[in-house]
Amino acid sequence: MSTEKSSYPGRPRQFEDEDVIDAAVAVFSVNGFAGTSAQDLCDGTGLGRGSLYNAFGSKQGLYEQALLRSHEQTMAAQLAILMQPGPVKARLHTLLLWGMDEDLSQPGQHDAMVLFSALERGSKDEAVATLNQEYRQRLEQTLVAVFTEGQRTGEVAGKASAMQMARGFLAGYYGLRVLSRNIPDRAVLEDVVAGLLINL
Repeated sequence: MSTEKSSYPGRPRQFEDEDVIDAAVAVFSVNGFAGTSAQDLCDGTGLGRGSLYNAFGSKQGLYEQALLRSHEQTMAAQLAILMQPGPVKARLHTLLLWGMDEDLSQPGQHDAMVLFSALERGSKDEAVATLNQEYRQRLEQTLVAVFTEGQRTGEVAGKASAMQMARGFLAGYYGLRVLSRNIPDRAVLEDVVAGLLINL
């Protein structure tokens, strides 16, 4: 899965980090931080314990790198949807369906780690809370821009500010993502999507 890079004497050995970190994401997404052992990470990444800790320092260090990687992957996909041309409501609808499909088809991927890092570690781990806050703010700012555009063109209602609409939508979006983990019924989730869009 990974190959060692040459290193200078006295420095930690380096690996092809993306492969290793993606493997760690899959492990953390299934087991969470507390439920993941060093052996789980060794089994998932294919690295020995010494190599893993030399490269990342600790389970916490690897977790933070995995979360950053998940932020990068997930944000890129969401921005690609929100920033594309076309009607605002269609973009918002596409984002909701994308989130639903990701949760139903890939339960152990980057999106799962982003969501459940907040639920598991957000109130206990300052570093994780900070990383997730930065991620949320970036998505929120993009949604504000989308709702501002929609209000300017008359596609969405102007009864609330773009910021209020963005935050309300974000709450519904994350609610949908949590719900999809507990009720993996596409018909039910599609009703949730319709309900989130009907009052825009």
